[in-house]
Amino acid sequence: MNQNKTDRRQFLAGTMGAAVALGVTQRVQSADSKPKQQFYELRIYRTPSADKQAIISNYLEQALLPALKRAGITQVGVFKQIDVEDDHSLYVLIPFNSLEQFSSLNDVLETDEKYHQAAAEYFSFPKESPAFTRIESRLMKAFKGMPQLKTPEGKGPHVFELRTYESHNEKLAKLKVDMFNSGEIEIMEDVQLAPVFFGEMLIGGDVPNLTYMLSAPSRAAHEKHWDGFRAHPKWEKMKTMDKYKGTVSKITNWYLEPLPYSAIQ
Repeated sequence: MNQNKTDRRQFLAGTMGAAVALGVTQRVQSADSKPKQQFYELRIYRTPSADKQAIISNYLEQALLPALKRAGITQVGVFKQIDVEDDHSLYVLIPFNSLEQFSSLNDVLETDEKYHQAAAEYFSFPKESPAFTRIESRLMKAFKGMPQLKTPEGKGPHVFELRTYESHNEKLAKLKVDMFNSGEIEIMEDVQLAPVFFGEMLIGGDVPNLTYMLSAPSRAAHEKHWDGFRAHPKWEKMKTMDKYKGTVSKITNWYLEPLPYSAIQ
């Protein structure tokens, strides 16, 4: 066989192999470049009075949030309920990039001297008069359709609605998550409901459920955006699909406002 032809075939084979390998590498890199799904901890500090709420708020502002920032955890939201006089709870939304980051947080705080100095007053309250009644904690995984938390656009503070959808079994709960990923999130964004996060509940009360947060410049604007959602032609079609019927057994919602130092405004 002619040596030139052999060399040419080997060159073409090598070139094609390199192209295939390059294509595979690019696809892998493309897949890796997609935003990873975050994890969210929603903490609810239950406090018996406005005075104790102020103590918890000071702890969050002066101790916990700065320590989280030093640990590389930003975009932490701190909220309280609107127009609910007898509830002094504070709602804290903490985004994590991985379960490892979440599971190591207590160890990180334990070795943070600045944190302990700033939290000295908070830790000094006796058991007869603690700073809080209890801390409720819920762990969620972000939806594929919105894998990363989004802060509201425009000048704050905004009004926030926190919503929980319960399902009466795990299969239906997953179907409701699929409904959001398959178009409901896009509809919400289209009508300016401005979602902040969507989370599938991994650990918490009232499971199985999902929880998400919406935002708006005002309560009136938020209601207008909901009207737009209910009238959206894609939602009109989606809500009648047999696949998604009966996925939600109970809806609970809270209207919240951010505290001045909240990273989510």
